[in-house]
Amino acid sequence: MNAAVEWFPHVIGGERTESADGARFASVDPWTRRPWAEAASGGAEDVERAVAAAREAYDEGPWPRMSAGERGRLLHRLADLIEEHADALALADSRDMGKPVADALAKDVPRTAANFRFFADHARLTPAETYPAEGGHHIYTRYESAGVVVAISPWNFPLMLASWKVAPALAWGNTVILKPAEQSPASATLLAGLALEAGIPPGVLNVVHGFGPGSVGERLVSHPGVDRITFTGESGTGRAIAANAARNLTPVSLELGGKGANLVFADADLERAVRWSVQAAFANAGQVCLAGSRLYVQQEVYEEFLDRFTGAAARLLPGDPQDPATRIGPLSSAEHHAKVRSYLEGAERAGGKLMSTGGGDGWTVLPTTVTGLPRSAAIWHEEVFGPVVTVAPFTDEAEAVREANATRFGLNAMVFTDDLHRAHRVAGALKAGTVWTNCFFVRDLRAPFGGAGDSGVGREGGTFSREFFTEPKAVVMEIDGAR
Repeated sequence: MNAAVEWFPHVIGGERTESADGARFASVDPWTRRPWAEAASGGAEDVERAVAAAREAYDEGPWPRMSAGERGRLLHRLADLIEEHADALALADSRDMGKPVADALAKDVPRTAANFRFFADHARLTPAETYPAEGGHHIYTRYESAGVVVAISPWNFPLMLASWKVAPALAWGNTVILKPAEQSPASATLLAGLALEAGIPPGVLNVVHGFGPGSVGERLVSHPGVDRITFTGESGTGRAIAANAARNLTPVSLELGGKGANLVFADADLERAVRWSVQAAFANAGQVCLAGSRLYVQQEVYEEFLDRFTGAAARLLPGDPQDPATRIGPLSSAEHHAKVRSYLEGAERAGGKLMSTGGGDGWTVLPTTVTGLPRSAAIWHEEVFGPVVTVAPFTDEAEAVREANATRFGLNAMVFTDDLHRAHRVAGALKAGTVWTNCFFVRDLRAPFGGAGDSGVGREGGTFSREFFTEPKAVVMEIDGAR
């Protein structure tokens, strides 16, 4: 292997290991468009090894038998190490999928550490229920770990979204097999190494690299030794995972695609609305399931808003992700770049007007605003997952809500208005798992996160994560022996 190419192995039972058959695959840096690393490419034997290691660590090891406080101290230590190794983690994600290093350092790595800290404390501090009962009985709930968790994370926020799954699963005493997206293997291996350094026992956090259908992913979600499956990714993949899991009645949590609507009313603070709308549409080069990719602006302010919005988008600097000034990096792969470009070409054929500052270098697509499209155009309805936003005017509140809900997705929406009554009315009328009003991507980790329809199944966050990653048990005690 070329000495300049880094290697990222599986981590199974606390050991860094090649695949059983020695297979590897390349990770291509989207900026240089050349391989920068190789990862072990797993097969059936590697899945069996990982499940066995996680099973043994759960059935016989100390992790699920520790108190929440003991586990929490180790998870806080892991968070410390994540912060100490921020540069390496940020660079790994950047080289895998093109994310600007500055964004990863400012957002992804701190949020990863915060996820581990939050769930470490949540498991220790969150109360369980007791129920008043007649007849001299005492009834209470225990939340006991579920077992072996398979966590499949996406490539757009590799480290952060892996931690969103791994942190609550570990905090509640489960063991985990993490399969990162094949486009972004590096930070998962680094995270598993840091977990071992933090003192988390071998086999508690395992990492297996590889592909999906007919490979590691499908074998993991079909395995009878798995107790929970959590997945973030594309809706079609979510359906396939659910079908495989159903054979073993394995519970699934699926956070899938989105096509978020962003409603800007005439009474909104336009400066704030523009600032947040640009972030919602173009952050991470639009490779965000929560992207506000359908933008509706009330007719009275449509032209003024559009002028401000496109001007702000044009100021987002594209370039090398390792340059601290870069705000728009390349798309994650040649295949994804071709997909996004095909949507733009389709929008032009459908009569849309595309506003951008050019095509970008290599796999970069510059922030693009599309107007004048009929609602039948695919780009209005399908998840593009790139720096592309469609914009249209609306006349009144009823039309805005109707347009926003005209989607098979139901992950998130945004509302910009200074009318308090309208803000509550519209938030209540929108079919979305999260509605941000006069902001975007403000998260409280206690709140439910997930979507309806093609956006997924279930919710995670706070007690919602506890419900999924545990087996709640009712304990009923007779406390009056005379009866």
